[in-house]
Amino acid sequence: MSTETNSSDTRAGDRLVQVGAIIFFVGAVATLVTVAPLFLGTDPFPSIAYAVCMLMGVGFVVAAAGVLRSIAVQRRQARAAT
Repeated sequence: MSTETNSSDTRAGDRLVQVGAIIFFVGAVATLVTVAPLFLGTDPFPSIAYAVCMLMGVGFVVAAAGVLRSIAVQRRQARAAT
């Protein structure tokens, strides 16, 4: 049984996971920046700043899609091997 796989198969969901992590990080930083005025006693940011915080959820969904894609490729490889 060969353990060698095609490089495109092993990296099927890796790019989505990386992009999702970056989007999530941007959303997390936006959340910290948006919450900071509440603790500092300054004026809150406009509503659009709160909308940018939603990128945390979007990044999580994109990363989860990458994980599911990777799982699907590994299942196909396991079925093909049997």
